[in-house]
Amino acid sequence: MQEPSQVQRPLVPVAVGVLVRADGSFLLASRPAGKPYAGYWEFPGGKIEQGETLLQALARELREELGITHVQASYWRSCVMDYPHARVELQFCKVTQWEGDLRPCEGQALSWERLPVRVTPVLPGTLPVLQWLAEERDQTGARRLTLD
Repeated sequence: MQEPSQVQRPLVPVAVGVLVRADGSFLLASRPAGKPYAGYWEFPGGKIEQGETLLQALARELREELGITHVQASYWRSCVMDYPHARVELQFCKVTQWEGDLRPCEGQALSWERLPVRVTPVLPGTLPVLQWLAEERDQTGARRLTLD
C-alpha cells in the first residue's frame, strides 16, 4: 500500500493553443485574478471536458478566452506538469488561422511575443514550449536563442 504522499493524483487533460502569426510571433496571456498562478503568463487553453476531442476543447477554450472562432489547429507536442493545485497533461496545438479579433474575454492581458519573451513571470508549463520554439528556430539555421 502506498503512503498518502506517494499516491499519484489524477491527470487532468488540458488543450493549449500556441497561436502563431506569419511573422513568427506567438500569443501569451496572463492568468486572470482568482485562478492559481494569477498574473503568470501562459499559452491560452483549458481542461478537456468529458466527451470532447482535443481540437473541440481547444476551439471552445479559445472562443471563451479570446473570442475567436473557426480555429485551424493541429496537435504539436505534450508534457505533464505537476503543480500544487493539479497534475496536468498539457496537449499543445499549433494554431495558424482563426477568425475574429482577439480580445481578452476573461480580463486577462494579452501579448504577442518573440524569443526571448519580454513578459514575466512565465508559468512553468510554458517553459518547455519556449524551448521547443527555440529549437525549431535553431533547426532553420537562425541564431540560437536562450531562455534565461
